[in-house]
Amino acid sequence: MKNFIAPMERLVNQLSKLPGVGKKTAQRYAYHIINSDSIFARELSESIIDAKTNIHYCTRCGNFTDKELCDVCAAPDRQSIICVVKEPKDVSAMEKVKDFNGTYHVLHGVINPLENKGPNDLNIKSLLTRLNKEKTSEVIIATNPDVEGEATAIYLANIIKPLGIKVSRIAQGISMGSELEYQDAVTLSHALENRVRMD
Repeated sequence: MKNFIAPMERLVNQLSKLPGVGKKTAQRYAYHIINSDSIFARELSESIIDAKTNIHYCTRCGNFTDKELCDVCAAPDRQSIICVVKEPKDVSAMEKVKDFNGTYHVLHGVINPLENKGPNDLNIKSLLTRLNKEKTSEVIIATNPDVEGEATAIYLANIIKPLGIKVSRIAQGISMGSELEYQDAVTLSHALENRVRMD
């Protein structure tokens, strides 16, 4: 005999595909959804479809947006500093640092030979296009402080420095192997403030 009826099993299976959600958590979520009123279930499913349908990449920086440009790129008062990050979720983390008033560029990954991910698989070409078109005073590389993040930072520094643009790396107040999205605003603020030039 099956543990669940077919619709419940399908729901549990889908929920368990979410990152950090195991079978037990997926079952708890599934029971909550089933026990909730139909309005909640409908709004949940509609919000998922709406997000999937309307969210895409910003044409300038690669962050998530529902318009042509994300809110950061559309803001007229941002400084001519570009902070390069791995994923869109890292933009949200960096935006917690209230004293950073530059823009971002999202790579959508890092150089990782084990996953067959090289520079051509990242959003680097559009970064170089931006640097050639825009008056950029500095590029801050804020990839995660792990082996792949460091390799990506060194690669980027080597191709940006010949353009005559200052390149810096966020300070290592962030422990090796950790991810930006889990850092608090104070730690990120210090990391930005104490960034080091990549010579």
